[in-house]
Amino acid sequence: MPERILQVATDMSAQANEKITEIKAVTRATRTLALNALIEAARAGDVGRGFGVVANEVKDISQRVTVITEELEKMFLDLALDLERTAQTARGDRFADLARYAVELMDRNLYERSCDVRWWATDAAVVDACENGKDLTVAERASERLGVILDSYTVYLDLWVADCDGNVIANGRPDQYRLKGVNIADQNWFQDALRCGDGGQYAVADVTRNRQLGDAATPVYATAVRKGGAVNGDVIGVMGVFFDWENQAPMIVKSLNFNDEERGRTRVMLVDAHNRILAASDDQGVLSERFDLKINDPAIGSYLLDDKSLVAYALTPGYETYQGLGWRGVIVQAPKPSS
Repeated sequence: MPERILQVATDMSAQANEKITEIKAVTRATRTLALNALIEAARAGDVGRGFGVVANEVKDISQRVTVITEELEKMFLDLALDLERTAQTARGDRFADLARYAVELMDRNLYERSCDVRWWATDAAVVDACENGKDLTVAERASERLGVILDSYTVYLDLWVADCDGNVIANGRPDQYRLKGVNIADQNWFQDALRCGDGGQYAVADVTRNRQLGDAATPVYATAVRKGGAVNGDVIGVMGVFFDWENQAPMIVKSLNFNDEERGRTRVMLVDAHNRILAASDDQGVLSERFDLKINDPAIGSYLLDDKSLVAYALTPGYETYQGLGWRGVIVQAPKPSS
């Protein structure tokens, strides 16, 4: 609808300008005829005096038509601009809402990841591995249990369990990711998870490439494993879950409902708090570029670029207990080509 309003405003302005140009041409011709008539009336002397009066009336009428035409031209211009502003505002609001929907959809997904890790950290096999990690049989049983979980939860690359020193005890895909002997104590998400105050807290790391997972891009959700699986039990290890970003995120940015014509000139992105591109519907610049986003209202907004492309954005509102990481949904749509 906003696009239709904008098209109507453009068409109306073009047609009004065309007709006003015709009227101006007629009034110029009329003034010229009146001037010529006055000259001829002056040459005719007394005989042409009456004709001169008529010529003056024609001239006055032409001048009044010129004033009316100028007023109409301004009125149509103001009306067209007002319609265009209204349409652009409505279009900007629509796209900003879509941008918010995209980032909120992702955060709803990631909220579940924060729930998963807190739940699985209480699993008996995970707790047993942290309590008896040096027992290879216990560690293998934990890996098998994590593998069973991964078979049902296909949104993950892997699940890890480590002791308090950062040594990986078990992971869900040991044949694919060989982590025996790997120490992750220097990774921020591990250190943050160790500091979780109780079983209801968790740590999260933004999307980065993970060397141990074949350099795959992933956000990490982690929490402390506690003795006996108790909410306030002593910390005996850490569990981390690795979201399969590269396969899951594109489905979000490519899922918005645009028609074929719009889709070809529209780019949907998720960007982090520093405007680094995390996902893009055209797959360009992911994790390697930043988008130059001009923010007026931090929460939501839209604006036009010099080439008339529309940029709309929205900050994540978070979901349930997941406050998000300051990501934004961003949509850029190039103007419709002139026909």
